[in-house]
Amino acid sequence: MMGDFNGFGWFGHGFGWLFMVLVWVAVIVGIMALIKWLGSSSSASGETPLEILKARYARGEIDKKEYERMRRELQK
Repeated sequence: MMGDFNGFGWFGHGFGWLFMVLVWVAVIVGIMALIKWLGSSSSASGETPLEILKARYARGEIDKKEYERMRRELQK
């Protein structure tokens, strides 16, 4: 019983490093997927910049002067 790594025998000793690598790969892939999901959720609406500008003007977030200036910039 001495040295059998709590009942895992040669399996626990020989493949322990493999499980650790798999855990780290899963963590890294999970973080990358989260970053991609967060990045795509902000642009998932499919609206063009001009549509967003019109919506901001309609909500009263910007005035007419600012709307016209920004619209001209977008059309360049």
